[in-house]
Amino acid sequence: MTQTGFQNIIILGASGAIGSALIRILLTASGTKRLFALSRKPIENADPRVTSIAMDLEDEDSLRTAAAACQLEGGIDLIINTIGILHEGEPIRPEKGLRELDPETMARLFRINMIGPALVLKHFSPLLARDRRAIMAALSARVGSISDNKTGGWYSYRASKAALNQLIRTASIELAARRPQVICVGLHPGTVRSAMSEPFLQRYTKNEIFEPDTAAAALLSVLAELAPAQTGRIFAWDGQEIQP
Repeated sequence: MTQTGFQNIIILGASGAIGSALIRILLTASGTKRLFALSRKPIENADPRVTSIAMDLEDEDSLRTAAAACQLEGGIDLIINTIGILHEGEPIRPEKGLRELDPETMARLFRINMIGPALVLKHFSPLLARDRRAIMAALSARVGSISDNKTGGWYSYRASKAALNQLIRTASIELAARRPQVICVGLHPGTVRSAMSEPFLQRYTKNEIFEPDTAAAALLSVLAELAPAQTGRIFAWDGQEIQP
């Protein structure tokens, strides 16, 4: 049986590839007591430990209401926001050059990849446990690293993830000042087979592509080992820190 050390958990983006994989794995963990599964449309899960809640990342009132529904006496041990956007078919796709930049596309990626997570931090971080280690995590991406950018392109996605990384760092400082046992981090899951990655998988070898359950298990292993001194950082699926 899986051991994670997390009892009360919130997963945002519960219907996505990684979100649903996290739920599957966490429900096999002996310590899991309550799991709040948040997504635009409520998921179906017969496990009595699961509470499914509808939530819209682009609607602050929706986030506020969802957070209120997740309050537990004793607090939450783990909150993971798995929601992100890279493309939406033809209207929104990663830019190859400056000539393709579109302000509406850029604004949408920032709304989903940075502003939404910022509001999640605002409304959900108060739910974290106060008397023990508790973790707030968001899915980021290696391409959000400025120092690691060797190929260019993907302007909006890179910039929005870089902004997310800065948001995580800044929030971690505030949270640590008030609650030293809280850990706030970003996670890079690797290249995961999903609807988001499907158009780009041909550029990777089979060994470079992770199935959602593999990626989710790796991320949970990383989270299980984190200490408060590591707050504010970005970690890849293998536990290696990604530099800004």
